[in-house]
Amino acid sequence: MVSRMNSGWFVFLCVVVLCKCAGAIGYAKYKNPSQPIDVRVKDLLARMTLEEKIGQMTQIERADATADVMKNYYIGSVLSGGGSVPAPKASPATWINMVDELQKGAMSTRLKIPMIYGIDAVHGHNNVYGATIFPHNIGLGATRDPDLARRIGAATALEVRATGIQYAFAPCVAVCRDPRWGRCYESYSEDPKIVKAMTEIIVGLQGNPPTNSTKGVPFIAGQSNVAACAKHFVGDGGTTKGTDENNTVIDYQGLVNIHMTPYFDAIAKGVSTIMVSYSSWNGQKMHANHFLVSQVLKKQLGFKGFVISDWQGIDRITSPPDANYSLSVLDGVGAGIDMVMIPDNFTDFISDLTSQVKGGFISMSRINDAVQRILRVKFTMGLFEHPMADPNLANQLGSKVTCNLDVFQTTWEHRELAREAVRKSLVLLKNGKSASKPLLPLDKNAPKILVAGTHPDNLGYQCGGWTIEWQGLSGNSTIGTTILEAIKFAVSPSTDVVYQQNPDANYVKGKGFSYAIVAVGEAPYAEMKGDNLNLTIPLGGGDTIKNVCGSLKCLVILISGRPLAIEPYLPLVDAFVAAWLPGTEGQGVTDVIFGDYGFQGKLPRTWFKSVDQLPMNVGDNHYDPLFPLGFGLTTTVAENLRE
Repeated sequence: MVSRMNSGWFVFLCVVVLCKCAGAIGYAKYKNPSQPIDVRVKDLLARMTLEEKIGQMTQIERADATADVMKNYYIGSVLSGGGSVPAPKASPATWINMVDELQKGAMSTRLKIPMIYGIDAVHGHNNVYGATIFPHNIGLGATRDPDLARRIGAATALEVRATGIQYAFAPCVAVCRDPRWGRCYESYSEDPKIVKAMTEIIVGLQGNPPTNSTKGVPFIAGQSNVAACAKHFVGDGGTTKGTDENNTVIDYQGLVNIHMTPYFDAIAKGVSTIMVSYSSWNGQKMHANHFLVSQVLKKQLGFKGFVISDWQGIDRITSPPDANYSLSVLDGVGAGIDMVMIPDNFTDFISDLTSQVKGGFISMSRINDAVQRILRVKFTMGLFEHPMADPNLANQLGSKVTCNLDVFQTTWEHRELAREAVRKSLVLLKNGKSASKPLLPLDKNAPKILVAGTHPDNLGYQCGGWTIEWQGLSGNSTIGTTILEAIKFAVSPSTDVVYQQNPDANYVKGKGFSYAIVAVGEAPYAEMKGDNLNLTIPLGGGDTIKNVCGSLKCLVILISGRPLAIEPYLPLVDAFVAAWLPGTEGQGVTDVIFGDYGFQGKLPRTWFKSVDQLPMNVGDNHYDPLFPLGFGLTTTVAENLRE
């Protein structure tokens, strides 16, 4: 009898325990959206194993991700690197299917923690064919229009969500102090005050935090917004000679006053994530800098979102990269990096970090800090309640046109917004060989126009790097309007528009051209390949200017990610416009040069006379520019006799 009773009690207790365990998962606080976010984070964190926590800290590349990988390794995040797409010219539906399939893998885990998918949407949803491509940041800096940046952020968020993606690695808030740096076009300005103002793009991407929100706590308004990422913390724009991933030599106060200033506003606006810079500060790699990442960013500035590494960022802590990967993991995570971007060797990262925690080299409190930050962002953005993509947003992608009038108005609104941004970004450096004889606005009714140069009929050159591919492409790489097409749209139907890429001096004589438009500049580039110590006009652009402008009245449009050496050519030309990297909407250029709108852009950075002056920024003792920061001639619509 006793034996039977004991047996009965044992069975009863087992049932009770099993029910409690089932209930703990099935009716957990973290699953209840009415609970405060901190309660949900604490509840979920307490349930997680070490393996599940390290999985959340792991971001892998799309090419390595499958539903089984997501499930078996508890992966917390996936990314598309530059040019990494599910298929060439993939539709929103193809993107959504890929993202959702990976999400299903994440949601099949024991705790059903959704993954977050990130992508470099740095001037629109630029990896995706047919998306609206906005001007790069240097052009937006020329507009001096934070509200424009906000609206661009909101449009970008919608287009990113149109492909099922919830996280944009933007904005770059670098303060570029040397145009020889190949990422200078990702910077709004050399002036930290201008960069600070343009962090308003975060409000567009994420939504506007309520007035009573706590400073430093991430905020994402809803399913039409994305998590933003301020980058690259900190000092990436101040390296010696503008060398990418190099050393920024400056004292702490200078670092704060120049390079850290934009992060104050980004954090106040509720930015969800911050990416660490490849560069070093006074010889110490930022990916291993515990003082700046943990003490300053997290504690002093009160940032409560998560800190993410750059692509293979911890690998590059050592020189050469990956010389001692275990040490890189120890130093990177120990410095305060919460999520690690690991395109290739994610199993090595998981194995090394697991061993280091179990061996006592990295504390569990450090792991818990990382994971709670990641979970906070996921809860904040409603990812647990809405893990799958909303297919109703697919029509938000910039090139999508349907017969539905409401959708048509919404999608083309993004391209009109990009066109507005182009108009406002153009900086007029010269207009007429004398003030009394301006060339602009150009005559739309001229009988015959010559268009010349490498850039009028090349959409890829017009968009620059980080467009479709990491380093950008030449040719018609996506959907948009070239400057040549825009010229043909703008002028009278009776005007003969002749395009000749590289005409010689004899070609332009005696052909009856009223004037010439010469568009030259840089080929696309991005980090690592964009550094340039001479900054001359490449691709034979200087010769084209000489050949054409020596015989004809001419306007030169420079398409570039930074100021170039133009002083030798200025006496030859009648008008000169810095158009930066305007993106897909070439009609924004013709709107202004033909006088439908006035010029209003102001230089976002100093235009040097010679590269020997560099680095040279406003306020320097040796400041002697060709054109100073803030320069820009203006015209008005009234003067332009808008038709």
